[in-house]
Amino acid sequence: MSLQIGDPAEPGTRVGPVIDARAQASIQQFMIEGQRESRLLVQCPVKGGSHLVGPTVFIDVESHHQLAQEEIFGPVLAVMRQTALHLANGTAYALTGGVYARNPANLTLARKQFDVGNLYLNRPITGALVGRQPFGGHRLSGMGAKASGEDYLTQFMIARVISENTLRRGFEAAD
Repeated sequence: MSLQIGDPAEPGTRVGPVIDARAQASIQQFMIEGQRESRLLVQCPVKGGSHLVGPTVFIDVESHHQLAQEEIFGPVLAVMRQTALHLANGTAYALTGGVYARNPANLTLARKQFDVGNLYLNRPITGALVGRQPFGGHRLSGMGAKASGEDYLTQFMIARVISENTLRRGFEAAD
């Protein structure tokens, strides 16, 4: 494969490490399960470096397989032949979805029916711009205000309202 995997400080790197050893182990466990449930099409080899996971593609993935039902925060692609929107909307998670299509009708269908917190059309599903593209999902992928959205900080505050009728009878101004 032509993807350069390694240190993101190196100019040619296209795939950097995952966040830590725990994330790496979790992704690798999904890949082991993927080999049991489906068919491994391709896996990029990894040469040294810590927390690196080579991009991996599985085919013949079915809707009940773990690869189709879990959020995997790593370079793992599950290719399924079933109706994509039905499958995606049938999971317990709803963080991010992406659709690449040439047909405008398919993009319209995704806009109307793809039930995710963030929907990306004809662009990568990572790289939301802070302050411009609020990020967050629903169901088991989150709740409440989206990070970077206009209501994000208010969810960490206690709202307090004070109302006073200053025109009430018997009001006496202080000297």
